[in-house]
Amino acid sequence: MDENNLNEDQLAAVVHGEGPLLVLAGAGSGKTRVLVHRAAWLIKERGVDPRKIALLTFTNKAAGEMKERIKKTDHKRADLGFSGTFHTFCAKLLRRYGREVGISPNFVIFDSQDSEAVMKGVLKELSIDPKQYKPGMFLALIGKMKNDLITQRMAQETARDYFYRQLAKVWREYQLKLARNRAVDFDDLLVKAVEVLKIGRVKEEINNELEWILVDEYQDTNKAQFELTRLLAGEKANITAVGDAAQAIYSFRGADYRNLRLLEESFPQLTTVGLAKNYRSTQHILDAAYCVVSNNTNHPTLKLLTTREAGQKVSLFEASDERTEAKFVVEEGKKMSDEGEEVAILYRTNAQSRSFEDELLRQDIPYKLIGGLRFYNRAEVKDLIAYLRLIYNPKEEISRQRVEKMGKRKATIFDEWLSKQSPKRKGKTEPAVLLEEVINLTNYLDRFDERDEADAGRIENINELLAVAGEYPNMALFLESAALSESEVKQHQSNAKISLMTVHAAKGLEFANVFVVGLEEGLFPHSRSILEGGKEEVEEERRLMYVAMTRAKENLSLSFARSRLSYGGRHLSIPSRFLAEIAEEYIKRTQGIKDSRTQDIGLPRHFVPRNDGVDGLGEKKRIIVQDWEVAEETKSDFDEIDNW
Repeated sequence: MDENNLNEDQLAAVVHGEGPLLVLAGAGSGKTRVLVHRAAWLIKERGVDPRKIALLTFTNKAAGEMKERIKKTDHKRADLGFSGTFHTFCAKLLRRYGREVGISPNFVIFDSQDSEAVMKGVLKELSIDPKQYKPGMFLALIGKMKNDLITQRMAQETARDYFYRQLAKVWREYQLKLARNRAVDFDDLLVKAVEVLKIGRVKEEINNELEWILVDEYQDTNKAQFELTRLLAGEKANITAVGDAAQAIYSFRGADYRNLRLLEESFPQLTTVGLAKNYRSTQHILDAAYCVVSNNTNHPTLKLLTTREAGQKVSLFEASDERTEAKFVVEEGKKMSDEGEEVAILYRTNAQSRSFEDELLRQDIPYKLIGGLRFYNRAEVKDLIAYLRLIYNPKEEISRQRVEKMGKRKATIFDEWLSKQSPKRKGKTEPAVLLEEVINLTNYLDRFDERDEADAGRIENINELLAVAGEYPNMALFLESAALSESEVKQHQSNAKISLMTVHAAKGLEFANVFVVGLEEGLFPHSRSILEGGKEEVEEERRLMYVAMTRAKENLSLSFARSRLSYGGRHLSIPSRFLAEIAEEYIKRTQGIKDSRTQDIGLPRHFVPRNDGVDGLGEKKRIIVQDWEVAEETKSDFDEIDNW
């Protein structure tokens, strides 16, 4: 390990001895480097057996990157005891100890679509109208309670009205169906793993096997994950948690940045190290981003100092409408991409991509759209995995239903073939071999015409699935990986330098040039945070803005439109309050594409936050934002607003 590559704060975190450690890592401050070097230092300098170290992350991509970087360090033994996601760790734990909490070792993992299919069946049996109470709503509520470690019995005992009594019934029947299928959902993995670790004998065994716990992105943990890490740390409390409250943007998944604070309560001897030196962005970008996020009052924020120059000021562009905004952003982005530079266009919601895609297509500019349907959620992939899951677990009803929907004749042929397979063969044969047999047996490829472009893409997906299956020695590992996979859909390889994505999708990425678009009240911050939320929701939107801004390394451009097509009509827009929070000294107005409707309005100072920091809409007059609409009808009203 080369300690010369670490700054003073990074080194302090890396060489921390025994006991709990919290690393507050600001954007671009080298948190991955710290985790990698800490693991390397423990192995080389402290003589820790790598098998005693567990690295917990939120994505397989992050775990894989860290694992490879650890292997490249200057020691020979670097295979950690565990390196992967929380859910993968929990699945492995339950394969080993699941019987202790009533889980069969050969359980299958239901993804979101499987869970929804189960829930639809539950609602039908209970005569609950799915149009009135959607399956997804029940699943979301049950998932939140599971992540908060609220049990089914607790929910039943505290049900305060008719709806929550119905929810308790639905939850009970849902769990019974999972049990009959010998299945668990994603949330069960966490909850059951916590239950397992609360068993004294199991906890002692795991604490002896894994003595050093390293956790990435701790601000994204929910209550169940917090409790899991606390139990894993055990009495020795050798836990290293890396996180940044200013980048906590996943509360809708149950994440709670306050877990950073709870660490100190759980471990009074906690040592905290702050990483405030940024290696990514220029100082003007960092200062502008800090202007925004420092308006939050519920959590501390590190003021970052760059190792680079001040750089260009942050560009601000006012457009007359979304088309003008897209034209300007695309043309500016094209100039950068033509010089070989990477460009990212970030927006708050997926629906906003339309105008930019239209403009990119109109100008015949190659681009990458990040996001969309994931590989394992594609119909042809789920079809074939359903066959494999039935080979592994013939009692599983959801896969049975999917196979039967593909045709009774095919289902009969498959069942006859399955009945002739010995348990030993099903358990030992490579999944790729079984998959190929199923494809040939059912003539599955006959449903596609390779001359059709869409069908050709589906055949490519099947070939990809075969290739992936060939990497696994047995069915259990392959099905587990398929269910837990968090990797993005494989992008088409091209020379495209322009990427489109939501801000959430951009988390963890960085680009030389970033355009943050659609900065209007109701869009960013989103209308839900304004109308239905409170201080917490608006602060999360502000953290999301901070994440968007700190993706930029060289150039950051912000834009908004004075009017926008939405909900079947065109409506006037109000510039985002976040623009008003950026100090004038860090902004330069960009003179781009203009028309008669575009004015130089300056920064929207009427959105300077009030002292309570909640709505920031000013005291003189309130503008009611409803579904992106504004309760003001005339242009003169906006002229007045601009002069406040």
